[in-house]
Amino acid sequence: MLLIELLRNIPVILGSQSPRRKKLLEDIGVNFDVVVRETEEEILPNANAFEIVEYIACNKLKQFDGDFDTSLVITADTVVAYREDILGKPRDKQEAQYMLEALQGAEHRVLTAVAFAYQGERLSFVEETIVELFPLSSKEIEFYIDNFSPFDKAGAYGIQEWIGFVGVKSIRGSYDNVVGLPVARLYQELKNLLSNY
Repeated sequence: MLLIELLRNIPVILGSQSPRRKKLLEDIGVNFDVVVRETEEEILPNANAFEIVEYIACNKLKQFDGDFDTSLVITADTVVAYREDILGKPRDKQEAQYMLEALQGAEHRVLTAVAFAYQGERLSFVEETIVELFPLSSKEIEFYIDNFSPFDKAGAYGIQEWIGFVGVKSIRGSYDNVVGLPVARLYQELKNLLSNY
């Protein structure tokens, strides 16, 4: 059965203000409303990147408790993991430059956690994509920071922007996961969940 048929009579809430997540969810035919709840994106001490990103996505989902019990609520969070560092959204130009310089010529992991709830049932998963960047010059990095939007993206870059076209050497895993929402995996997970109702 098609997911859009399973969702026909179910209100869907996307708990994210990311325009990229919104577009990806639209692209698989899901009708939804965007409702954003403020959430502290705290880092768990001594946790690994998988645990941290899943904790944040699940914490975002908790903010909807009691308000949308008859809706399907979806939340997500994305981080970039490089060696022992977890790179979220850069606070300023200097931090964006530091992140992008660190990632040049090396592999890093992009992790997106998705949490969703329906009729009291809560599920979550983490999708991993390995990305390798070509070495870019300081001038190229500065050009990207000055002309595009690194400040609302984990790891200070958007794969769907200029740096993705000129700087990505290889990618293993879901491209959409790097954009911010692993829609193929989400589609399958939602289909499995809703076919039980």
